[in-house]
Order: sequence, then C-alpha cells, then structure tokens
Amino acid sequence: MPARRVRSARDHLRALERATRPVPDELRAALDRRWEELPAHARTPAQVLGRHSGGCEGTHGVFPRCNLACTPCYHSREANRVRVDGAHTVGEVDAQMALLRQRRGPGQHAQLIGGEVTLLAPDDHAAALQAMIRHGRKPMSMSHGDFDYDYLQALALDPRTGEPRFRHLAFAGHFDSMMFGRRGIRRAQSEAELNPYRQRFCELFQRLEREHGITHYLAHNMTVTPRNLDQIADVVRECREMGFRMFSFQPAAYIGNRSRWKDEYRAFSGDEVWMQVERGAGSRLPYRVFQMGDERCNRTCHGVLVGERFVPLVDDQVAADHRVRDAFYATFGGMDFQAPLLAPRMVRALARHPTAPATAVRWSARFAARAGVVPLLRERRRPLTFVMHSFMDARDVRPAWEALRRGERSDDPRIRETQERLEACSYAMAHPESGELVPACAQHSVLDPQENLRLQELLPL
Repeated sequence: MPARRVRSARDHLRALERATRPVPDELRAALDRRWEELPAHARTPAQVLGRHSGGCEGTHGVFPRCNLACTPCYHSREANRVRVDGAHTVGEVDAQMALLRQRRGPGQHAQLIGGEVTLLAPDDHAAALQAMIRHGRKPMSMSHGDFDYDYLQALALDPRTGEPRFRHLAFAGHFDSMMFGRRGIRRAQSEAELNPYRQRFCELFQRLEREHGITHYLAHNMTVTPRNLDQIADVVRECREMGFRMFSFQPAAYIGNRSRWKDEYRAFSGDEVWMQVERGAGSRLPYRVFQMGDERCNRTCHGVLVGERFVPLVDDQVAADHRVRDAFYATFGGMDFQAPLLAPRMVRALARHPTAPATAVRWSARFAARAGVVPLLRERRRPLTFVMHSFMDARDVRPAWEALRRGERSDDPRIRETQERLEACSYAMAHPESGELVPACAQHSVLDPQENLRLQELLPL
C-alpha cells in the first residue's frame, strides 16, 4: 500500500510538472516545425511565427453561401449555389481542426469563416465552435454583423438549461460601404452611414455580457477600395470607442467572383492605407517590432487607448523595444497566456530568465513616459490593435502556387515575390484529405472554385 501511494504521488507530481511547463512539448515541437518551414527571408528577429505562434487558421468549404453582396467578393461565383447544412459544417470543421491541432499544436487562433456564419442555425453554429474548442483552438466567428440579439442569445445559451454554453465569444464584424443588402441600409453611400450598424453590433455583445456574463472580443473588418480609402481615418476615429478591440483593414484584391470586381484595386498602396489608419489613430503606428509572416502581407500594431489617445506598446524606432521583444520570445516563447495554471507557468519561465523582470520594468517606464503617468492613472485605458492584411491577386497566385507544387522557382519577379509570400503565409486552411495546410490566398484563388462546384453537387439548394 505505501509503495502504491508513493507511485501515485510520483505520478501526480509528474503530471503537475508537465501541466506547468511554460510551453507544452506538443506546442514546442509544432513551433519548431513552423520555424523550419519558413523561407529564409521570413526568419527575422521580429518574426512571430515559430516563436510565439503557429499562425492564424481558417475554415473552408463549410458554409460558402452569403446573404449580402460584396464588391469584391473573395468567394467564387458558385458559392451561393451551395446549401447551408449544419451537419456538413460541423463534420468538416471537426476534421479540419483535428489536422490543425496535429500540425500546429494547441492554443492557436482559428476563424470560423466561409460565407455568412449566422446562416447556420444557432445550435449548429455553437456545435462548430465547440468542435474548434475541443481541438484546442480559440475560435472567432466571421460575420457581416447583420443579425439580431435573439440569434446571439440562442448561440450563447444551452437551449436545455438556459445557461451559458460559452464563457467567451469572439466575433469579427465586416462592415464597409462595398457591401450591399444589409437590412435597413441596402446600399450605403458612405462609411459614416454604417456607424449606427457598427454600434448596434457592439451593443448586442455588451447586452449579452450584462445579462449572462459572457465576455467577448470584437474585431472590425473593412475592405479598402479607391472608393473608401479616404474614409478610413473617420471610421477609426468615430468607431474606436464602440467596443471593438481590433480594427483590421484589407486592401481589395482581384480574387473570387470576377463579376464583383468594380474598381482599380491597385490604384493605391498598402503604405497609403496604413497612413490613413494612422490619421485615424492620431499616432504613428509602428509595426516592425513584431512581424506575423511576410511584411508585404501583414502589419500589426498593438497598443492602448488612454483616454482618447492611442499609445503603441512598442516603438520600432527604439532599439530597447526590440530588445524587449527578444527577451519576450526568449522568456515566454509560445506560452499561452489564456491557458490554465498561468501563474506557475510564468514563475517557471521567469526562473529560467531572471533578467526578464528588469527588462519589463524598463519597458514599463518607457511606455508610461509615452502615455503620460497622469493620463494612465486618470483616464480610461483599453487595449486596441490595428492590423492590415494585403491579399494577392489570383492571376499571380495561381501560377506561383502551381510552380511551388512542382518544386519550381519562377524567374518572373512578380511571381517569385508571390511564391515568397505564400511560403511565409500566416493564415492557413486545412485539407484533411491530403494532410496539407494551404495558404488562404491559394485557397481562394486556386482551390475554391472547384471545391464549390463539388459542394454544389453535394449540397444543392
């Protein structure tokens, strides 16, 4: 009996040791693989992939249909000829997330994305999110935001008990004047006309939290074309107090349904988009301390809204902030700060890197100086992130992807650049039938049309 107790105690201690490792072995191995997969040009000191994250993930072929019309629309023409089917959605999501868990490890962010997610019945939507959670994903539902509180409540609550079936929900609401068919405003003439709808979207989740205690994270997505480029700054200024935690801007690309290509999308650059975001934020938005994937694809600036002033967490023109990033990667690596047993995991991480607290204190002093000590103490503080995702044109992605599949490097500079960006892609979609993870641009440019034709036969309207 004593020997059995000793073995049991030893087993418990081993389990506790594993549970309090700063980064689980499964995730550490996945991050190491991710780093090795990156092309040489992306293995920079700033790179997030392989150091802190495996990248973002998204679903495909799970509910292609949408009930709004967008210009452009990244789905192929056949997408709206596919029936929304809950059983199909949940089965596909489960299989795709299983592969992502196997390849990318636990704790990664995944988007439940396709056409319009709220065309799913609330219970099917909930089942898809639960499948993602079972596979260690942090799900976010991607929506145009044109739904009612009854739908949100039905999604969030267990119909048998009326109790919450989620403690937290993450949604991205896509709002821009290139979208047609929204209830109450079939065709917006300006971004400002959509602000009441943006506000209403946030208020749905605020009400859910008040009434049921379910917290939320809301992102705002906006496609950028020549028609609304000069309205970005006003969107940021007028909407940043509504409750969004992230503003994400996507310069339009020639992908998907050709009949929805309405403008000269290459008439402006990513720099011009970012400049407009900075105008709205009222601050320079440094994005070169942390880099997700390829800089030609993604820019990110994390910060805090202190009162009405946005203050970036780090400044890419300050060498000490680059050293803070290096210390963060060295100390915490891929640590999931939302996973259980955070305190003991942090203690173990800091014990291995005893100089990290001093580095953090020096960074805190710099941040306080940028924000102002008095405003930090007196004003409301709220985290806020600005992101830009620049998609590539299908005419470039198709030959680049097909050449990569053949193991070939293009001599055409434009196609070669596209290949580099695809190899460094931070947004993957899983194909369980082949075991592949496919960059989102390749999915939309190359694979979606045939996939939607097959789905049209499988799930006819």
